Amino acid sequence: MTNSVDRPASTRGRRRREQLVDAGMELLAEAGWPGVTTRSVAERANANLGLIHYYWGGLPALKTAIARRAGEHVFDPVTEELSRTTTVEEAHAKLIELLSTPHDGRTARLTVELIAGAVREPLLGEVLREALAETRDRLRLWIKKVRPEAPDGSETVLIALLDGMLLHRMLDPDLDNGEAISALSQFLPGRPPEGG
Repeated sequence: MTNSVDRPASTRGRRRREQLVDAGMELLAEAGWPGVTTRSVAERANANLGLIHYYWGGLPALKTAIARRAGEHVFDPVTEELSRTTTVEEAHAKLIELLSTPHDGRTARLTVELIAGAVREPLLGEVLREALAETRDRLRLWIKKVRPEAPDGSETVLIALLDGMLLHRMLDPDLDNGEAISALSQFLPGRPPEGG
């Protein structure tokens, strides 16, 4: 059976696929990959089980669609927020703001499940690698715009820093990240803003 990429899409069909992926994202955040089955997704979306096979040919392709959407949910907001800054000072302030904001439990759970799925299933690993590569490319362009002399690889260090902070805050919600925020300037391109 072919997947949805090979079929002409009606507006109704696109909307129904989106509903199924949204249902899968909800289940992924609630119960992890073990909770994402064709039956559970169809039930959550109040859809016929056959639609999953019609649109994706089965669970593996549906899971890749869910992983892509989860990757967008995890990576895009941070990348978009940083991309709006145009100076090193604005970038520092935005990163400090992002690291100071109370963590979103749903995003943390999706992040963990993306990593767990990538380790266990090659198709999900490929989706996560693609999402990370795209995020690195976007951050590399932004870093070169804000600070052209930044060393190559700064985007990878930045993603690792943000991921590590998310992990620490997820495991210890009461963690006072003030020390980490004040040490932030050691790991970011440029100098911290005056008085920061």
